Amino acid sequence: MIFATLPTGPLEVNCYIVGCEATHRAAVIDPAGHVDRIEKLLQQHGLNPVMIINTHGHFDHVGGNRQLQKTTEAELLLHADDGPILERAAEHAAAFGLQTETSPAPTRELSGGEMLQLGELSLQVIHTPGHSPGGICIYVDDTLLVGDTLFAGSIGRTDLPGGDYELLIGSIKEKLLPLPDDTRVCPGHGPMTTIGEEKAHNPFLR
Repeated sequence: MIFATLPTGPLEVNCYIVGCEATHRAAVIDPAGHVDRIEKLLQQHGLNPVMIINTHGHFDHVGGNRQLQKTTEAELLLHADDGPILERAAEHAAAFGLQTETSPAPTRELSGGEMLQLGELSLQVIHTPGHSPGGICIYVDDTLLVGDTLFAGSIGRTDLPGGDYELLIGSIKEKLLPLPDDTRVCPGHGPMTTIGEEKAHNPFLR
């Protein structure tokens, strides 16, 4: 697996690139902005992006959707329950005094449980509602891309529209913590961690 990360957008969202070494087909997860930098990183690795996946529809994670899809013609994937949030991304950004480009509608809606094929890689979609109704995580090899569901030593906020604290804690404990302790956890903001580290030390999960 080819794996790269790049902070993007006004809130420095971690944009992740996952690529198949055999076919050089790639998925871009949460392109929040700085699309020129994302495209340069793809070119450096010789990757052809065929999927753009949003872990959820919040404005800070979707700002690069339109430009990246226009230049790559990659399909755009989002959980169906976050469609209304994606549609209002620009409005939500304005409420925080920020701007974001309006995203196109998803070309494929997810429901959770899908296995997305990316060349020889299989990307498992795990529905983890709580931070938002349609939040998802992507599990590939020993790597878990968690969006804003889980952070190093913390969890996603639940005070935004559609947030639900109990639902989020349930999603993490029931769907993520059973994964192997050495699973690499790649959040939407901040440093990477592991499942084992969060099981042992995350104060929200005790």
